[in-house]
Amino acid sequence: MGSGLAMAAGPALARQTLPNGPRPYQPRAGYPKPAASPPAAAPRPPTSYPKPDAFVPQPRPAAGAVPAPPAAPAVSTAGTDWAAVKAQFQTAPDEVNMSAMLIATHPLPVRKAIDQFRREMDWRPVTYLEDNNRRLQAYSRAAAGRYLGLDGDQVALTDSTTLGAALVYGGLKLGYGDEIVTTNQDYYITHESLRRAALRNGSVVRRIDLFDSIETVSEAGMVARLMAAVTPKTRAFALTWVHSSTGLKLPLPAISAALAQVNATRQEPERIVLAVDGVHGFGNQDATLASLGCDIFMAGCHKWLFGPRGTGIIAANAQGWSRLRPSVPSYVDSAAWTAWINNSPLLEHTDGPLMSPGGFKAFEHLWAIPAAVEFHEKIGKPQVAARTAELAEQLKAGLALMPHVRLVTPRDPRMSAGIVSFDVQGLSTDSAVARLRRRRIIASAAPYAIQHVRLTPSIMNSPAEVDLALAEVRGLASV
Repeated sequence: MGSGLAMAAGPALARQTLPNGPRPYQPRAGYPKPAASPPAAAPRPPTSYPKPDAFVPQPRPAAGAVPAPPAAPAVSTAGTDWAAVKAQFQTAPDEVNMSAMLIATHPLPVRKAIDQFRREMDWRPVTYLEDNNRRLQAYSRAAAGRYLGLDGDQVALTDSTTLGAALVYGGLKLGYGDEIVTTNQDYYITHESLRRAALRNGSVVRRIDLFDSIETVSEAGMVARLMAAVTPKTRAFALTWVHSSTGLKLPLPAISAALAQVNATRQEPERIVLAVDGVHGFGNQDATLASLGCDIFMAGCHKWLFGPRGTGIIAANAQGWSRLRPSVPSYVDSAAWTAWINNSPLLEHTDGPLMSPGGFKAFEHLWAIPAAVEFHEKIGKPQVAARTAELAEQLKAGLALMPHVRLVTPRDPRMSAGIVSFDVQGLSTDSAVARLRRRRIIASAAPYAIQHVRLTPSIMNSPAEVDLALAEVRGLASV
């Protein structure tokens, strides 16, 4: 009787409006069911997933324009309405958020995409997931691939840089005694992923000092130290594009070029692959995987790309994928399912779909990655990079003039990106960050043995906000 009442009441309830609440959500129709196996062709352009209203920055009016920071970038940002870009972010009006490097606030297009997918999943979670998951994940891989100059199948979807690093370093095809070179300046997730991988496969992790002093670091010096660490047993470099401690940006193209000379004298599998934690350049630098020279690239999408929180990528070229094995079963690779059903051997190849960890997750976030990529593309990758450099230089120039501040991040834009690190005389890093936050400037502390204060201006900030941050740092001199 109970089930009969429920069946009878169902249509009537669906037509009612909830008391003091919104009308029942009416989902969009017409989502095609995917084929039983992935199509050979690249996925369709993302035109049929729920898309937010188009965002196109308009030219900035000349009247009342904010003066440009002292160092003009190679790419002009004058034609972009940065106030319109800033308006896409819904941040606390009583704070200056200069910690985009930690976790993103979603711009309007990303919020809309996530909300649309959330509504679809709330309305009919099982059938919507079954009908659309593979297709929508393919769109996300394609968008991230496009951003890095790759095909979608060269990109795996993860939930963070941390997971990407663990999957990559745990999945590298290494034998007993094979060496991986990293640096003492690299981050916890690189060091710990390598240590745990070495326990399993018997590889050797060699850590070197990339430089003696951040004040005297040079591109040539970094390349020379890395190449001096190469031995006949070296099989991989595990590096970080932009260090989250000092803001130092590595000369990846020069490192790649030096490795190419070594690899020219080696045969597979003795060639050295270049694996990079790229999260603090991904979304604020105008680069592709090929221009960087990386073989393997890991990044979260929820920092400088301002993508959905809890999303990330692994991207690799053919050389990189050939050196990796998946650790987590994929839900979006039909050949993997077929091999399991038929009790066939594990697949020999590795690519993005096979490397994408399966499992149930926040699909509405995973599927909304294209909205973040399109947001950047509409502004322009060169413009985003130039704006980030402008604001960072404005901040560095102001800090460099303060006698109670030691600027840590190099001024040279070739060796820095958006992270600006510094020390305040007479204050510990935690104390300086706490005092700035009490003044509504959201700074952060680098979680390393040697800490620095970090401010990370981004496209959601303005030159006026940089000036406010500088004024509050200046005020720390009297504390």
